[in-house]
Amino acid sequence: MSNQIKSDDVIFNFFKQICDEKSDEKCVELGNSWIKAMETNLANMKKNLDEADKIKHQENINNNLKHLHNLKDKSAEEWREYATQCMIEILEHKRKS
Repeated sequence: MSNQIKSDDVIFNFFKQICDEKSDEKCVELGNSWIKAMETNLANMKKNLDEADKIKHQENINNNLKHLHNLKDKSAEEWREYATQCMIEILEHKRKS
């Protein structure tokens, strides 16, 4: 449980960094680095699944990849809005836990 909270804290802080970034260009760069990191995580998770689990989780993986694809080409303002919403969701999740 504490590892989950620590992961949530790291993710929260990353999204806070996106929100706090004054430079629009750097804000977009941070957002794009989030996409790349999540794509890498999904690829690594998929690689480590056995065939039965790949089939079982394929739709979820595809939905996550689609979500990441939809984040591409966001403006700095859109990234800040997205990051703010993610931070709110993390806080709500922590409150419920």
